[in-house]
Parts: sequence; C-alpha cells; structure tokens
Amino acid sequence: MMKAVLDHIGIAVNDLPASLAFFRDALGLHLEASEEIASQKVRAHFLSTGHSSLEMLEATAADSPIAKYLAKRGPGIHHIALRVDDIHAALAHLTVRGVRLIDERPRPGAEGALVAFIHPSAAHGVLVELKQPAAAVPLFRTVGRHTLRDLELITLSDGFIHLDGGAMFGTVPKTLWEKRLPPDDANRIPLGMRPLIVRGEKTLLIDAGCGDKMDAKSAAIYGLDRSYHLDHALAEAGLAAEDIDIVLASHLHFDHVGGFTSRAKDGSLVPRFPKARYVAHRGEWHDATHPHERNRASYLQENFVPLQHAGVLTLVDEGAEIMPGVRFRWSGGHTPHHQVVMIESGGETAVFTADMYPTTVHIPDPWIMGYDLHPMDTLAFKRAFAREAVDREYLLFFEHEPSMAAGYLRDLDGKRVVERVL
Repeated sequence: MMKAVLDHIGIAVNDLPASLAFFRDALGLHLEASEEIASQKVRAHFLSTGHSSLEMLEATAADSPIAKYLAKRGPGIHHIALRVDDIHAALAHLTVRGVRLIDERPRPGAEGALVAFIHPSAAHGVLVELKQPAAAVPLFRTVGRHTLRDLELITLSDGFIHLDGGAMFGTVPKTLWEKRLPPDDANRIPLGMRPLIVRGEKTLLIDAGCGDKMDAKSAAIYGLDRSYHLDHALAEAGLAAEDIDIVLASHLHFDHVGGFTSRAKDGSLVPRFPKARYVAHRGEWHDATHPHERNRASYLQENFVPLQHAGVLTLVDEGAEIMPGVRFRWSGGHTPHHQVVMIESGGETAVFTADMYPTTVHIPDPWIMGYDLHPMDTLAFKRAFAREAVDREYLLFFEHEPSMAAGYLRDLDGKRVVERVL
C-alpha cells in the first residue's frame, strides 16, 4: 500500500525579499537552505516548519515554468509535495489506478531527491509532487582534480568515520543540525576523511586519514568505514606511496594522521610513505607528545612518534612555507596550534580548512565543535576568514564533509552558502 506524508508546500514568488520578510521575519520561520535547480530554471529557498517546510520558488529565467505560472496566476501556492519511500513503486501504483501523471518516470529535483508530478486534473485541481528524498547523507568517495594555475590539487578519501553529532556541533541544538546531517540510532553523523595532494615542484600530501591500525572495538565505536581507503584513492589518482615527497599535518589527531604510519610485517611501526619528509607544527607536536585528560584520546602516539624515531620528521613554526605556494596559517581553536593550509599559485588561492570548517554545515560562525579546546579562538578566526574567503574567492577543501570535497564560499542575500566544485 502506498504511504505518503507532507514534505513541503511550494510557493511561487515574484518578490523574494518581501516573501522572506513575511515568512521568515514576521512568522519566525528558519531559512534552512537555498538551491538553484538549473534544469527547471528555478531557485528554491526552504523554510522549516518542523517536520515539513515551505519552498519559496523564484524563477531564474523568463521561460521558466515558475515565470509562466506567475505571469498567468500571480504569486501563491504552486504545489504540494508528498514524501514517499519508493517513487518508482508509487508511480506504478498510481498508473494501475489510471491516475494521470505529468511525469511517468522520476527526475532529479532539489536536495538530490527524485521527483515526479501528478497532473492537477487527477488531484482535484492541485498540482501534487511526489518526492523520494536522497539518501540521508550521500557519501562522496570519488577522487577529484582541480588546477590552480601551476599547481594540481587532488582530493582523496580514506573512508568515513562516525562521530557524535552533539559533540560535532557543540552548543548548536540538534533540531537545527539534524536535518543537514541526520544522525544514526547512536546519534552519530557520517564524516569523510579527505587528504589532499598538492603537486608542484614536489608532491605534497596534507593529512592521511585514520589509517589501518585502529582496533576492532574502536572501529565499531567510531563506525569506521574504510571499504574505500587512501590506497584505493592514490591508485585511482595514478599515484603510489613512494611518489609522495612531503607529508604535512594540519594537526596530530588520530583521524588526520593515523595514516602517517603503518605496521611492518615484524609488528614494528614505520613511516607509511617511505620517501617522504613529514612536517608538523612545533607547538602542536609538543601538545601531542604531552597530552592531558581532555586531548589524550585524540593524540595516539603510534601515529607520529615513530616518525621522529625514523629521523623523517621536521618541525616548523607559524607561517612556515612548506614548499613553494604552500604555507601554514594559524587558526587555533580546535587545538591551540591547529593550522589551515594556504595554497597559492598565479594569484589564485585554495585553502585546506582541516577542522576549522570540518564540514560545510559548520560554515556559520557560531557552529563550532564541542571538541574544540578554545572555541572563542575558533570563532574569532572564522569571523575574519569567512569575509576574506568570500571577497578573494578562495577554493575551500573540507576534510570531513561527507558529501563533497571542495567549493567556494558565497554570500547569498546575507546567508553564506557553499558553491560546490568537487
């Protein structure tokens, strides 16, 4: 039996600021997201009403269906959307009953969903949209490449880890973050582990995921998924461990540097990248090798101390140039010496944001992880960095974002959004 629940009500608008002044400002509804659906020549703005939402539909071209609707009928309710678990089964169910359809097959809609419309003549004058939401959180594993003038940037994957959503969003209420990153039954959200290759005069690897040394108990606690991991990604990129000249640590937490070492056949711990020089911040190294009760679980000595013993470790200070075009920049907050990595070539800039912006959901300034040891430092850095990133069009690489790798930070009607590139 087909079962449908209300997902949203679509409202055609010809004056978005005025519509938002009423629905958002006067009624107090939260503007969750905005998305342009190029195939329909429409921009959708979603305002949460609890378990459903209002979708403000703004035409982006004169021949858009919404533009034609507005010209004929003016602004107002355009359609209602009903959520179904299996849109193919729903359409088959309706076809058997002779229900007239606009779409006999589903097509892509907003938020990665599949949608199909029922003709108003079959629904007593109401345009009804059926919507099968995308997977709760689509997981992006693909290797991505981007040319930054004289440098090649290659985003990799070491799989996914699941951490407590409350810890990942600190003081932000669950009712706000759970729609963006829905948690599992243990309140954990999926997070990517995305190292980045920078190829210029040398081949540099920034961070290396959690590696393969985690014991079974910890792997279960963290929901570790390395069915596709760093070795797979390197091979897909046409690289091997022996091709890496420099390995750089944004900081020394286990989910960033677990892949720096591996266990040899005799059980000893050795550098995973045999020809590489490993680079870490001097202050971060001190903190990692002198852990306290709050950070001890994140600083696992097996991931980095063997590098010092092997004589392949270099410690640097604030602002150090790692290789031409690549330098450290202090952000602090997450750890006292946490670094983002600035990558510059020919007047263009990319930034590996590490745990300053762990995901795209953390873009708002006060959305700060509970894991951050100095959250006010995080806040101060994010305030200044966000404006800089928008104005100078930095390409941002997000290490823990599960569904994408990189994008530009844009300011859309006073709301920051990420325009996806990879």
